[in-house]
Amino acid sequence: MSTLELSVDEVLATTRAVRKRLDFDRPVEFALVRECLHLAMQAPIRSLGQHTHLVLIDDPHKRRALADRYRRAWTLYVEQPWSIFNLHRDDPQVAAIAQRAGDSAAYLVDHLHRVPWIMVPVLGGRHEGAAPAVIATVYGSILPTVWSFMLAARERGLGTCWTTGHLLFEQEAAELLGIPFSEFTQVAMIPIAYTVDTAFKAAPRKDLDQFIHRNGW
Repeated sequence: MSTLELSVDEVLATTRAVRKRLDFDRPVEFALVRECLHLAMQAPIRSLGQHTHLVLIDDPHKRRALADRYRRAWTLYVEQPWSIFNLHRDDPQVAAIAQRAGDSAAYLVDHLHRVPWIMVPVLGGRHEGAAPAVIATVYGSILPTVWSFMLAARERGLGTCWTTGHLLFEQEAAELLGIPFSEFTQVAMIPIAYTVDTAFKAAPRKDLDQFIHRNGW
């Protein structure tokens, strides 16, 4: 499959959470998704930790059913004090940025059912109430895989983003997708589509020195 021939640094700096620039009308070949997954499975994970399953959905009825649950979750989310619309109300500068991000997320809510593919990464086991060390270990087995998939997708002109809203209705989604709920944990829902264009830029970020703590906090 053809790639954009970006450098590693360009891929790392320009892989965005894509919502408004997803091309909902252009089909995505499964072979291309599989190619990205093949690379993703090379991600560095914990020793003997390849317990990730990746559920891929292109059935329009199941996509719409997942999108309906995502929409229901969004309706609950936007009213919360910690939602992106409410968290920064007292800081006008940050609130303006948050509003744009929220509008982008709302756009995906309205159009999620139209994406060619949805991927649901799944972990073995249920981990409610587990110790932080356990949570860090098990999620450390799946997050690098999904991020590697997103990077490979970017290099091939595909857009993705990490969403979790449907997890408010995880058991319903499990029943829809045939995932044994008592044995597996869904961790996200990733829309996959070609992007309308491929010219993404590095995002503005806060000064790095605010986040670096040498030899301790």
